[in-house]
Amino acid sequence: MSVDVQLATAAPDAPSVERFEEIAQLTLARCDRRGHDVCVRVVDAEESRTLNRQYRGKDKPTNVLSFPADLTIDGVHLLGDLAICAPVVACEAREQGKTLQDHYAHMLVHGLLHLCGYDHEAEADAAAMESLEVELLALLDIRDPYQ
Repeated sequence: MSVDVQLATAAPDAPSVERFEEIAQLTLARCDRRGHDVCVRVVDAEESRTLNRQYRGKDKPTNVLSFPADLTIDGVHLLGDLAICAPVVACEAREQGKTLQDHYAHMLVHGLLHLCGYDHEAEADAAAMESLEVELLALLDIRDPYQ
């Protein structure tokens, strides 16, 4: 498994590549997606807004966007791509009284679960996804982000 981390904006307080990899490995192992590659791109508000508008029809930046691929090319298993918006994550962390590192971890777990097929459209699906997020974050010594 490889995690391609792209810092497309100044994000001096973003987690290290090693931390992104640690979180991704834990999450993908729990989803039985060991050996799958992902790309995590840390973006600015403008890029997030553009992607959100183009792919979701929402004209605003958002914390994390997931682009599932789930395909194999030349023996490489590509799970998909994530775009994490640094300024939105920083703002949400401040507003929610969370550490920036913990909120990045939550957004990474959340986005990876989307790549693994989880969603939160229906109430039961949201409860299952949130429960798994809480479980995975606890393994990283991060408190329940929903409390």
